[in-house]
Amino acid sequence: MKQFFGMSQRGNLNEALQGLYNPQFIMLLSNSDQFEEHVAALEGHFPGVPSIGCIGMSYQADIVEHGVGVVAFSDGVTAAANVLEQVSTMPVKYIQRLEKDMQGLGGSSRDTVCIDFCSGNDACVLTTIYTALRKRGISLVGGTSDQGRVSANGRIYQDAVAYALVRNQNGRVKTYKENIYHQLGNYRFVASNTDRANYILGALNGKSAKQVYQDILHVTDQEILTRTFQNPFGKLNGDDTCIISIKEVQGSALACFRQVNDSDVLILLELGDYRAIVQDTIRQITQDFPRRSAVFSVNCLFRYKLFSEQGYMRNYLHDMAALGNHVGFVGYGEHYNNRFVNQSMTCVVFE
Repeated sequence: MKQFFGMSQRGNLNEALQGLYNPQFIMLLSNSDQFEEHVAALEGHFPGVPSIGCIGMSYQADIVEHGVGVVAFSDGVTAAANVLEQVSTMPVKYIQRLEKDMQGLGGSSRDTVCIDFCSGNDACVLTTIYTALRKRGISLVGGTSDQGRVSANGRIYQDAVAYALVRNQNGRVKTYKENIYHQLGNYRFVASNTDRANYILGALNGKSAKQVYQDILHVTDQEILTRTFQNPFGKLNGDDTCIISIKEVQGSALACFRQVNDSDVLILLELGDYRAIVQDTIRQITQDFPRRSAVFSVNCLFRYKLFSEQGYMRNYLHDMAALGNHVGFVGYGEHYNNRFVNQSMTCVVFE
């Protein structure tokens, strides 16, 4: 298979599509002002080609912050794109669409992946989708769109998740998740006074969540929002840790970017040697896939901000380019199978 990336910092879709011929699947990464225009124009250029899209930054050698990026697969890929609606209340109502698409596409854990762009309520959506995917062992990678809008096959949706099943006809696929954080000390907290709908974390071990965070890290209210880059929370999930970013302070509570439930066990994390961790990821992928056609990744907005502040973002893209054709987008949350995580990188590698 082949992976195409075209971009325009000015938001000119025709410029981004130069050199794209006979795509078999397309992802559109646009900006909030031109999203509707780009979705319609893309369908006009390639009618009937499965496509999904969202509002967000894209990247290859450089970041496209406010323009448009197009990722397309060709030469040995079959795909089906669709949407589950009413994700804030009842995404399971539409699950037969996914089941029908899986049946039509065929595929298995060896050669097929699901890529999704979601408008919100990600944790519930992923549980719903993965219930269907795991029957065939198909992995999922994706992320959250800005502005609560996504597209599928030339139509725009709100309160929805756009997904694509992509089958590699010429080799394997495999998904990865990269965590650049590790546990800080031996802190262990039981969450309470949570508001699931608004992602509010009220208390930790019976004390104000804000006060606990401040007492450990010695930060002011204003510093909490930037300190989450170095010290997010982590939710234990078996042998894995799901990263939880802090969004804002609300009184004595903390609003987060992912849901926390009463009785969840949380730990405090600290930033590790992210440059070394990235190199470990590259080595692992190279070992697993000596021959690679493409790598598509989703990087968290907070990772993008952290790497940019540290002067590493351009070097990061250069490092990942060692894998070959690496492209991706910046999400407001990352998806990995049935997990909704923050401050992470997820990716799919095609042989």
